[in-house]
Amino acid sequence: MKLQHLGAALLIAGLAHNASAQTEIQWWHSMGGALGDWVNDLAKDFNASQKEFKIVPAYKGSYDESMTSAIAAFRAGNAPHILQVFEVGTATMMASKGAVIPVTEVMKQAGAKFDPSVYVPAVAGYYTAANGQMLSFPFNSSTTVLFYNKDAFKAAGLDPNKAPSTWPEVALAAAKLKASGVKCPFTTSWVSWTQLESFSAWHNVEYASKNNGFGGLDTRLNFNTPLHVRHIENLANMSKQGLFVYKGRGNSADATFVSGECAMQTASSSLYANVKKNAKFGYGMAPLPFYPDVPGAPQNTVIGGASLWVMSGRPAPEYRGVAAFFNYLSKPEVAMESHKRTGYLPVTKAAYELTEKSGFYKANPGTDVAVTQMIRKTTDKSRGVRLGNFVQIRTIVDEEMENVWAGKKAPKEGIDAAIKRGNEQLEKFQKANKG
Repeated sequence: MKLQHLGAALLIAGLAHNASAQTEIQWWHSMGGALGDWVNDLAKDFNASQKEFKIVPAYKGSYDESMTSAIAAFRAGNAPHILQVFEVGTATMMASKGAVIPVTEVMKQAGAKFDPSVYVPAVAGYYTAANGQMLSFPFNSSTTVLFYNKDAFKAAGLDPNKAPSTWPEVALAAAKLKASGVKCPFTTSWVSWTQLESFSAWHNVEYASKNNGFGGLDTRLNFNTPLHVRHIENLANMSKQGLFVYKGRGNSADATFVSGECAMQTASSSLYANVKKNAKFGYGMAPLPFYPDVPGAPQNTVIGGASLWVMSGRPAPEYRGVAAFFNYLSKPEVAMESHKRTGYLPVTKAAYELTEKSGFYKANPGTDVAVTQMIRKTTDKSRGVRLGNFVQIRTIVDEEMENVWAGKKAPKEGIDAAIKRGNEQLEKFQKANKG
């Protein structure tokens, strides 16, 4: 009996030793709700696939909050291994010399096979430096699309299988929806991203000089063309008539579409996960609307979402765990399941082809919209927007556009104020990062 006890004790001690031998990899992220479940499942599945490493995901609040927390943690010497950073933080992370390790370097040092050319070009290009080095891992890339409530369309006498493809059509559909009793015909999340940044790329016009910031730190905002002014004027008029209802900053409008309150919304393609899980009505996804009289429109939309950055300061062997996790996320079947579940873009071309072959796009019309919008040939004006102090610039745009929607400023006045204040932020960033 005693020997049995001893054997059991040794077995327990051995198991405890094996468990403690597992290297923990801290992953800080900003995914809540249905997307938080997805992140936790990814970590769980990776952990179950091998015994050496354990990914420990931790929700750290909004993208702004997690980035601020990670910078503070880095200064204190306890940064996470992996940090999820939204695309507007890219230039700031690139300038954070010493705080981050380029993903290509992490993979190389771990002896992991890594080929940047297998990733969707519009996505990989955004996270690549001028010297061709990929800096962060393209994890959850989204783009802007139009969601619409098919049941509300039907009730308003609109074709539920035909979304408005142009901005004049959006205004006409909104008027019919309002007449049928819909209190919020059209709304949008992420005003700067959907109505100015993506809007510019979709119409193949610049948002900022120097190829939207890719060409140097002396970039300046220039979204005050007649086209931009016309669009903001149209939205301001729709707001006055109750056809466009502003629901707040960031993605606060998302809940109003999912609940059925708002019938149309321009939003991130990643809203799909929430809509699929919680909407109690028929819905559709369609390309971003455009102005049909603009030559070359539509072009392609720009990247949103986030990438995974590797923070420095951890013991070298632990980065093998980071490399193993990134390899796991890149597997075509893993990337395909993530794409199907969330509405984020497939990160690799192989994952896109596998999804197409599986019949998912045919069975779920509209789920390929984000992909087809992003895989068109990009131009210097439509490659994306990469600016320093971009988080602050978006806040400025939100403030000035809120003045426009509230009728406190004329559209041109609001745009000019946003550009003036935004350029001050760009000058500040340029001075701070001269070297």
